[in-house]
Amino acid sequence: MRFNPLEEAGIPLERQLRSWSELNVEPYEPHGVDPYTRCRVIVMNGIEVEAIMFSHQMNRHVDDLDLRQKLAYLRYIEQQQQKAINWLIPGQESVLEVVLGYEQVATDITAWVARNEPDPYLRQNYKFGLLEDFDHLYRYSNLYELTQGKKAEAIVDYLTEVMPGRPTAHHHRHPEDNIRKHYDKHTVDPLSRMHAITITAAEQQTMNYYMNVGPEFVEPIARGLYLEIAMVEEEHVTQYESMLDPAESWLEQLVHHEYNECYMYWSFAQDEDDRRIKQVWELNLAMEIEQLKVAADLLRRYDGREPEQILPAEMPQPTKFQPNKDFIREVIAEQVDITTFGTGFVAEWPERYIKHMATVNAGGAPSEQVIDENAQRNGREYRNITDGPYPAEQYAREKVREEVVR
Repeated sequence: MRFNPLEEAGIPLERQLRSWSELNVEPYEPHGVDPYTRCRVIVMNGIEVEAIMFSHQMNRHVDDLDLRQKLAYLRYIEQQQQKAINWLIPGQESVLEVVLGYEQVATDITAWVARNEPDPYLRQNYKFGLLEDFDHLYRYSNLYELTQGKKAEAIVDYLTEVMPGRPTAHHHRHPEDNIRKHYDKHTVDPLSRMHAITITAAEQQTMNYYMNVGPEFVEPIARGLYLEIAMVEEEHVTQYESMLDPAESWLEQLVHHEYNECYMYWSFAQDEDDRRIKQVWELNLAMEIEQLKVAADLLRRYDGREPEQILPAEMPQPTKFQPNKDFIREVIAEQVDITTFGTGFVAEWPERYIKHMATVNAGGAPSEQVIDENAQRNGREYRNITDGPYPAEQYAREKVREEVVR
């Protein structure tokens, strides 16, 4: 169905302010929630945080009082939206259980984007990052069993398999090899722009979360694993944000951020089965429609451009959460051991990659140690493989207690 937020009626900005009691929402049920409802909550929290942080950066780079006041007004409402979404996460969920949700998000939304991305180069970037987030889910799942004695399928269900991707110990590249070529703002497919903004926001939220919650753990293995993976998330944010065209003006970027929020709320409202949370997506969509119109007016006033010059006539196809098992298996079989060099992808490991990896992994990688320790504790590492044999021979063999002891 055709949808253009510029043609829709939103909620006037002056009616968007909410009270504390409205924002202090009832969380979802931790043991009965659909895993993809949890994923949508995590994503939209990240989308709102990205919009807020972008607005703060813009505020520091413009010198017009009226413009800064308009940004402050929009940003305050965005902050309220972020709180209402993030407060849907129940306190009964442990940090590690929330993290399993984060990695299911990273796996299945990146896989969806990679499957539907029209640009071949951007598609390859998503495939590359997908195998790393997929491996993070496997490492954290073993930590979950090791430290809490629980199985990850209680969180991710059987929608996403849990098994190795590209080993996390191999994710540590020379920083210069994390930069990618950006799309051209004049020729980019609108769907490609939505993909890039969305994945950048999701990865940034994951990076921010890990860099703050990691020290809250007591177990050295948990602290080490969060430390290691948090640094990989720095690489991921660098990769994805470098795909955005820096030639876009601040006001163009503001409009695209507001449009992306409309796009994501519109996408998720179509698939949400939880009626109460679906109402959250619909409410925030109505709010974002008006926020987009405010940003469009700022574009007209300060850039002298109409929003229709930079926005499509209708929304691109929606982003969805759904199982991607076959696709992920195909990417593992094809690309599990590749890395990057410059802005490209290579099968032969560059010398600077090998040296960088050797330096940071000196003394052992926590991502490998957690598998060893869990096999030692429980007799076998944790995997949840549902759709046939593991697709890459070099990582097919599971570690068991005898191997660790020997």
